[in-house]
Amino acid sequence: MSLNRYCIIIPTYNNCRTVADVARRALAVCPDVIVVNDGSTDNTAEVLCGMDIKIITHDRNRGKGQALKTGLRYAGGKGFTHVVTIDADGQHFPEDIPLLMGESDRTPKNIIVGCRNLTSDNMPRRNTFANRFSNFWFRLQTAQKLDDTQSGFRIYPLDRLYGLWLVTSRYEAELELMVYAAWHGVRVTGVPVRVLYQPEGERVSHFRPFWDFFRITVLNTLLCFGAVLYALPLALFRIITGKGHG
Repeated sequence: MSLNRYCIIIPTYNNCRTVADVARRALAVCPDVIVVNDGSTDNTAEVLCGMDIKIITHDRNRGKGQALKTGLRYAGGKGFTHVVTIDADGQHFPEDIPLLMGESDRTPKNIIVGCRNLTSDNMPRRNTFANRFSNFWFRLQTAQKLDDTQSGFRIYPLDRLYGLWLVTSRYEAELELMVYAAWHGVRVTGVPVRVLYQPEGERVSHFRPFWDFFRITVLNTLLCFGAVLYALPLALFRIITGKGHG
């Protein structure tokens, strides 16, 4: 029997066509599902009405990072030990959540990431490039290898998250959460999962190729400085004091 107490967080912004199905399938896996409606202007609220889930609504769109912080803080206040995050656009299979939970039960102090197949035929090319670019920087910044640093399908152990107040409000927040945790000795483990990408034109994406890629590049530059000035001295201190990975 698992000693972890899980809940599922689904951040959403204008995903009215898919979010209800994702939430319904998530409920089949775990009874505690939290949807953070990040100021949606479509009928997201209506399609979720009546479902046996917790809905937290932002008065305006604040970004995925802020939605995650809202959900994580709520989950921590309710006594959950681990949080599963899954995107609302339908690309992930909620039925794969037990795969991540199984790995989390074996290694409860690790962050578990559902890694997509970046070479699949329907993976958008810009996603593949951006992910490989991000994977390179993550390994440089943390000395840990991960095959999919941009996957939003994860399990976070709440007592192993660091610098939550520092995390930015948009897409790059998920990378920051992993990097800050890795700097404090948390291992990040990848688990292969399935992925479904809708045809171009049907897929709802709020990723802005130029500006979001620019923000991620700036963030990676800053994190590299942080790795040298903060993470490396901290790692040496952990070696000297005999404190290994968490």
